[in-house]
Amino acid sequence: METSFIIIIILAYFFGSISSAVLICKILCLPDPRFFGSNNPGATNILRIAGYKIAIVVIMFDALKGAIPIWLGYYLVMMNPKFLGITAIFSCLGHMYPVFLKFRGGKGVSTAFGSISAMNYDFFLIMISLWITIILISRYASLSAIVTASVVPFYTWYFQYQYLFAIIVISTLIVTKHIPNIKLLWIKQEKHIWGNKNKKAIHNDKKSL
Repeated sequence: METSFIIIIILAYFFGSISSAVLICKILCLPDPRFFGSNNPGATNILRIAGYKIAIVVIMFDALKGAIPIWLGYYLVMMNPKFLGITAIFSCLGHMYPVFLKFRGGKGVSTAFGSISAMNYDFFLIMISLWITIILISRYASLSAIVTASVVPFYTWYFQYQYLFAIIVISTLIVTKHIPNIKLLWIKQEKHIWGNKNKKAIHNDKKSL
């Protein structure tokens, strides 16, 4: 049984290492998100590069990277909350530090949402509601992720204590990944999630690559 747990956890990391942002951009002949815009292979950068439809596809794929290992762990080997939490951590680590991209990955927000939705759907609704509310108010995707990651451990401690360790680790990873954004927010140079670059400019940048 322990071997099955270890296999699921390892698979979670390797599955998390598959970058949907990079793959989709290659398929559509779009700029590599690692070397364009914010240089982050994540949905926010894809939104600026390719528009909201492609960004939604990236979000869904990245969320599934977090959810599928949790489903496999629960339904195939009946993982307990401790191992489900560790699986979620490794899914996020795969996305953030992917072995297939020389450990240069995204910031893990969508993958974390996917993992949490699979562990507890009510928990996910709380997180996504807070995340969307902050984005609508501030228009900063980074600020929304930072605040949500900072608040969610307190909710976990009160309502889902069995996942507290995993959530603290994931939240810490997300905030750490956003340190450059925190610096930009502090000096008021962070870009909003929309309205920063028009399609014509993106097209010109694409031609120059």
